[in-house]
Amino acid sequence: MKRQLLYGILLITALVLGACASAAAPEAAAVERGGAEPAYDVVPVPTYGAGEYAADEATSNSGVAAAQVERIVIQNADLSIVVADVELRLKDVQAMAEEMGGFVVSSSLYQGYTSDYTPVPEASVTIRVPSERLDEALAEIKKDVVEVQGETRSGQDVTAEYVDLKSRLKTYQAAEQELTKLMENAQDTDEVVNIFNQLMYYREQIEIIQGQIKYYEEAAALSAISIRIIAEDTIKPVTIGKWEPQGVALEAVQDLLDFWKGFVDFLIRFILLILPVLITIAIPFYVAFLVLRWIFRKLRGNKKKVEPQVKEEEKK
Repeated sequence: MKRQLLYGILLITALVLGACASAAAPEAAAVERGGAEPAYDVVPVPTYGAGEYAADEATSNSGVAAAQVERIVIQNADLSIVVADVELRLKDVQAMAEEMGGFVVSSSLYQGYTSDYTPVPEASVTIRVPSERLDEALAEIKKDVVEVQGETRSGQDVTAEYVDLKSRLKTYQAAEQELTKLMENAQDTDEVVNIFNQLMYYREQIEIIQGQIKYYEEAAALSAISIRIIAEDTIKPVTIGKWEPQGVALEAVQDLLDFWKGFVDFLIRFILLILPVLITIAIPFYVAFLVLRWIFRKLRGNKKKVEPQVKEEEKK
């Protein structure tokens, strides 16, 4: 029992020491691409990313100064291009990726259809190229195309996650070393089994973290470009003989727009010009009409009064 307590205290001490060591300043070391990863005592200075920046928050509780790290940015792009020869452009893209030091992740050549159901080839391909040559690769892909239908470029900064993984890896490796020493000196079977189970757990965590670190490094070093290659015939209008339905439809739409434009212009001129002129002219005529009607009714009323008087005089 005392030995188990002693082993537990030693293990906790190793974990604390490993966590403190992970906050120290990184050692400067150059790593050639494709070679084995050197053994760092602290968080390394990665060689991948978009540029050097100072880490904003890398201080520990004891007030250790922030470490200088290079940003790790995963850059990806998506393109949709229209070309005259789909198969030739697919081969050119694949050859370009290999020439730039990248590789083809996947490619597919399949059959599409135009608007009049004519079969045409289409293709999709995903490649990886060195991140520092991403702009060059995009320019080469868009060179001499008929049309670029869409282009999307994205970047993800994973510096914080990368540094955290490195720190955790350092702590787990320190714990693994201490457990290995304890296991070598253990004599009781139960103690050996207990230490072995803990050792297996930390080794599993170390493998997982190493895999995540490798993924970040490779994803930042090699940018992914997904390309959809469309045949030029796909975007051509439907033509029957010399008659193009698309052209007729466009003319009809233009004529409709011209009609409504002329109608709106007429309404504006009518309200602001013609209607005021008509009102100005109509008012005097209306006043004259009222005066003449009053005079006519006046004369007609007087005539009706005179006629009865004449009839009475005739009777007398």
